[in-house]
Amino acid sequence: MPSIREDETPNATGIPSSARRSDIIPPPTLAVTEELLHALPKTDLHCHLDGSMRLKTILELAEQQKVKLLADTEDGLAKAIHMGQVCKSLEEYLVAFDVTLSVLQTAESLYRAAYELAVDAAAENVRWLEVRYSPALHLQKGLKMTTVIDSVLEGLRAAKRETGIKCAVIVCGIRHINPQTSMRLAELSVAYKNRGVVGFDLAGAEASFPAKDHLDAFRLILKNNVNCTAHAGEAYGPESVSQAIHSLGAHRIGHGTRLREDGDLLNYVNDHRIPMEVCPSSNVQTGAVQSLESHPLKFYFDYGLRVTINTDNRLITDTTVTKELWLAHRELGLSLEDLTTIIVSGFKSAFLPFREKQDMLRQVNQEIATTLAAFEKRPVQALRQPA
Repeated sequence: MPSIREDETPNATGIPSSARRSDIIPPPTLAVTEELLHALPKTDLHCHLDGSMRLKTILELAEQQKVKLLADTEDGLAKAIHMGQVCKSLEEYLVAFDVTLSVLQTAESLYRAAYELAVDAAAENVRWLEVRYSPALHLQKGLKMTTVIDSVLEGLRAAKRETGIKCAVIVCGIRHINPQTSMRLAELSVAYKNRGVVGFDLAGAEASFPAKDHLDAFRLILKNNVNCTAHAGEAYGPESVSQAIHSLGAHRIGHGTRLREDGDLLNYVNDHRIPMEVCPSSNVQTGAVQSLESHPLKFYFDYGLRVTINTDNRLITDTTVTKELWLAHRELGLSLEDLTTIIVSGFKSAFLPFREKQDMLRQVNQEIATTLAAFEKRPVQALRQPA
């Protein structure tokens, strides 16, 4: 049976890479376009529910729920939440979450938000979507945490029935909320293991709120063999990444932008194949990096780290996985070979059982090859990227 171990890469990469294969196959001569990237199968492993709503939906839910918003038109609301804009401060960035959370306090709104997010992801050929959020932030109108989880899972299941997209939930503990709440969320994650929840995360401001404060929650998670990740090294130094790995036992790292500041830790992450959930445009918007050109994504990839490309917040950052891949090509110079390798790394890094992941990888590699072959046969002028 084919394996996806690191030392058996032929069935585990997209276009074979000269850095990973001895039987070199010349890379294709295809031009990289958004159309091509859109057509390829993809993952989104780091995607926040409350940061990925539709503007129209927020307005409609606010009207239904009698919630006062900062604006009453899509354009006005987009400006009010700084959609796609580089924010001057964390406070400015967080305004958007205050807006979205204000209308995500009912079972119906959670169902709708989850359903629409999955449908939107499916529309750009995302095949595996991991939606993360904290049920603790959706209790303002008296919902139970179990109702919050069930509503989101039902929305994702409805989207799967309609589009075929496979989805799962990652429950988020919040750094600045007391550790007891993280423990309740960890217990919830354990209870919903194999029922739609595939992982546990620690999100929120890193500075002044160390990951080790939430150690008990992660101990429970690991004791019950639940996958876990953690936001780390985004706005704080590499010691945050170290805590996520060595104190919490994180299987993946959310962002990891500042990991490059500690070469020894970077090598540890590389040696142990700990996946990085990279969100380039979001890192620019929050000020974690000054510009896309200065983002460490290409350095991480060239050095050999297992990097994945994700959206973080589709609404707030005004992005898609397709757009993030395109920007990685345009601004960082990643080739089609590089991008397909990163795409496959997303499937490799998914919080999925081994056999299911193996089957998905086999299908994805075949689809990548088929898609590239189809684009190779198209007229050259059809592949040119519009100015």
